[in-house]
Amino acid sequence: MLELKNISLEKEGKKILNKINLRLEDNKFYVMTGPNGGGKSSLAKVIMGIETAQKGKIFWDKKEIGQKSIDARSKMGIAFSFQQPVKFRGIKIKRLLELASKNKKLRGCGVLRQVGLCPKEYLEREVNSSLSGGELKRIEIASVLLQKPKLAIFDEPEAGIDLWSFKNLIEVFKQLQKNYAGIILVISHQEKIMEIADEILLLKNGKVKIIEKNKISKLIIRKKCDSKGGCA
Repeated sequence: MLELKNISLEKEGKKILNKINLRLEDNKFYVMTGPNGGGKSSLAKVIMGIETAQKGKIFWDKKEIGQKSIDARSKMGIAFSFQQPVKFRGIKIKRLLELASKNKKLRGCGVLRQVGLCPKEYLEREVNSSLSGGELKRIEIASVLLQKPKLAIFDEPEAGIDLWSFKNLIEVFKQLQKNYAGIILVISHQEKIMEIADEILLLKNGKVKIIEKNKISKLIIRKKCDSKGGCA
């Protein structure tokens, strides 16, 4: 279980997170949504240790981890998938997956098939700019899944991928929602991903609250209206 107590974060004098209190329970699939710039990615990075909150505490399995490093949190079972995947010049996909799985000799490549990639076509390719944004995103998701974390965080996994990849991604998340033994936290604006969630978290103006799934459509409509300059 992950618990945040009074987490506050400021950047350049602007309050990004304002006394966030949140509990994520085991074996649940959460989707966090909200307006752009509302602090969703910042909150995810605070959980991972990429950013440090000025105030508040983070508890993982009832142990305070606010001062723990990214590496320490990773060893505890927390994993993070960036919105913009990292490229690794000179490292082949097979080696990246071996490192993620902590298995010197990777057996089978079901995880690549799981994210919609053919192992024969990808294992010997380098993780570099020759891969599309969608390919890089799916490879990063595969590397997170191989770590078998207790908490897997995905920051806008649909960003930069094509329609076919998105449909495949939805199927991946559906399977995770059914079978994953841990916590999944996905940051997304996509209604199709929100529909999979056990609980939906709305982060707005530095505050977070749980919203009912039957209110998803209203949120999506409001977001589309706001992007066009407001609706009556």
